[in-house]
Amino acid sequence: MPFHPVAQEWDAELTAGDPLGFPGYDQRRRQLSGESVGTGCTEHYAFVEGHFDVIGGSMGAAAGEKVVRAYARAVDLRLPMVVLTRSGGARVQEGMVALAQLARTASAADRHARAGLLSLAVYGSPTTGGVFASYGSLVDLRAARADAVIGFAGPRVAEGTLGESLPAGSHMARTLYDHGLIDELIPAGRGAGAAGGADPAGGAGHDADGSGGGGSAGGEDDGGRPWVEAALGLRARPLPTRPLPAWEDPGASGAWGEVLRARAIGRPTGIDRAARLCSSWVELRGSDPAVRAGLATVAGRRCLVVASDRYGGEGRPRPAGFRLAQRAVALAGRLGLPLVTLVDTPGAEPSPEAEADGLGREIAATFAAFAACPTPIVSVCVGEGGSGGALALAFADRLLMCEHAVFSVIGPEGAAAILERDATAAPQVAELLKLTSADLLALGIVDGVVPEGQSPLDAAVANALAEAIPGDRERRFAAATTRWLDP
Repeated sequence: MPFHPVAQEWDAELTAGDPLGFPGYDQRRRQLSGESVGTGCTEHYAFVEGHFDVIGGSMGAAAGEKVVRAYARAVDLRLPMVVLTRSGGARVQEGMVALAQLARTASAADRHARAGLLSLAVYGSPTTGGVFASYGSLVDLRAARADAVIGFAGPRVAEGTLGESLPAGSHMARTLYDHGLIDELIPAGRGAGAAGGADPAGGAGHDADGSGGGGSAGGEDDGGRPWVEAALGLRARPLPTRPLPAWEDPGASGAWGEVLRARAIGRPTGIDRAARLCSSWVELRGSDPAVRAGLATVAGRRCLVVASDRYGGEGRPRPAGFRLAQRAVALAGRLGLPLVTLVDTPGAEPSPEAEADGLGREIAATFAAFAACPTPIVSVCVGEGGSGGALALAFADRLLMCEHAVFSVIGPEGAAAILERDATAAPQVAELLKLTSADLLALGIVDGVVPEGQSPLDAAVANALAEAIPGDRERRFAAATTRWLDP
């Protein structure tokens, strides 16, 4: 079954010339049945699809021109772009004319992005060189075959340049996935994007990186299509739920009792709430287990969602977690979609490693990204909100708290260490911090309190999405500030 079930092809007649008079190239290109990319559209998206059997999928003048034209038509037709890559890089036989296509195709992809249109890629094997370093990487969502070879310099070029063998797993899709650089792994096997092995015309020896092909040979089926359709909103793809132990009410009263309830083991955290709130979810993968993000459907609306995971690592966001949140809010703003955040964290990770990775800068950049977002933002503190690391994910036009959630300038233990020089005084200090949902509603910091339970949360988020107005995020905090200024 073809990847594109009903497709209109564009520029099928466009083929390469011979700008360098490269020995044997003119004869070889005349034997080819087409170019190294096919372009066109379906009812729902435009596409650029690499053909590895044409000179190793390498990009020359004609391939670059086809890509540039495809992006321009996609902008005119207001279509998202689906990129299916299989390439060894820029075409050596066309020299700098081929290399110039990196700049041209990257510019075309950027114009498509600035038009507010979604793009996604499925990386086949190999995806290397100039295609990966241009339009192939300038996409919003990235999937790859699990056995794909991926990288700017192909493994052969990298080893030759460095003069040493590469470590196990280098240039493999799984490694990029583990580092949060690929959002989805497509199971290995026959499918769209599968490499055809060595180019039957000898193209492996003529790719820019000389690395040739990899993966399994042969046919085309629907590999990656379910992920593409979910990303485009054409099919539902729920976020799996996970089992949690039953949590018990600690039975304590007052503010400290609310802190204990918010922290109770087994209480659903942000990502658990998202699994029930979102009817569809396509992961924006990051490398910080404490922060998750997805292109999702909430109350029938396409949204970007950022969700804390208290049970991921230590539950404290690291710089990479804030960078993922920035990616999500930027995509929401560019596509004109609302952003929903579900916050539950004791605060940012304060380790020396996090500080060296720019923790404070990334928190500040997250505040700035949320401030600049032109679309509505809705946030719910579903558990604990700890200091600036939590507030950076909750700078929203509608800010809600679950009934037994808490939000504080600092954790009670930290405040007790500062004020009493004794962290064990946290239960007493918690009463002074006004950190309960009722306290924060009275202070004007939050807009509403949501009764415990998933159904009230679903309804509250749906109502907040309908009511949120961009700019309320600053107006609320300004009003709360003015209220507490001395006359």
